[in-house]
Amino acid sequence: MPAIFTVDPRSGVPIYLQIMEQVKRSVALGVLAPGEQLPTVKQLAADLIVNPNTVARAYRELERDGVIETMAGRGSFVAGSGTVAGAKRAVADVADQAIAQAVREGKSMGLARDEMKVLFEHALDRWYPPDASEENAAS
Repeated sequence: MPAIFTVDPRSGVPIYLQIMEQVKRSVALGVLAPGEQLPTVKQLAADLIVNPNTVARAYRELERDGVIETMAGRGSFVAGSGTVAGAKRAVADVADQAIAQAVREGKSMGLARDEMKVLFEHALDRWYPPDASEENAAS
């Protein structure tokens, strides 16, 4: 498997969460397919130059979330059952993390809650313009 994961120790985000987010994003985007084997804990720890316990924690949390399945003696695999639900959950988790990061950055720059709401509404309007049927229903 090619090295598709990276971590940034200076980001302020715990390494295990970075790994989890990248696995979820890869599943959500179809980079990792159902049934595909993940690197072993030892291999990924060596690739990322992190403690194996950090990778093991990420894998445990991913398994708890239903994103991966671990089989003793065989390894960890992208969950195959409930794939549509799992992929949707992974997409929602990735979006939630991106929004949380935007909120953290806005707060650290001194933006007030109401200012953040306005910015989010502008972004929603830009990326999800109301269609004619929504405009008619609102009037």
